[in-house]
Amino acid sequence: MDPPKELAGAEYVSLETFRRNGDPVDTTVWVVEDGGVLYVRTSPQSGKAKRIRRNNHVRIARSNMRGKVSGEWADGEAMVLEGKDSERIVGLFRKKYGLQIKLLGALGRLRRGPRVEQVVIGIRLQKSG
Repeated sequence: MDPPKELAGAEYVSLETFRRNGDPVDTTVWVVEDGGVLYVRTSPQSGKAKRIRRNNHVRIARSNMRGKVSGEWADGEAMVLEGKDSERIVGLFRKKYGLQIKLLGALGRLRRGPRVEQVVIGIRLQKSG
């Protein structure tokens, strides 16, 4: 199922992943769309990446930068992509977020030192109904 335009074109989305006990955890992230799949970026050691590796069911909704949801939730299946599979998608993030992504990277290097590895998470929405 192709993602709705409100998700594909959103600057921010709320990504809901699930703990081992089933409790949801919402995280505000940037998103890009390519070929009917939504993509987000994160550290390979982040909580959301770990939760997705255990349980690939996610929910996603348009939100503002503070995580206030402004759209309908959609169910999806997520997969963590690493290496060459993610390189092209990283370019889409650079194109969409331009200066913002450069500034965030520079601030991260000031705080943490050398560049932190990132992985891409692909989200394929499930058909509703």
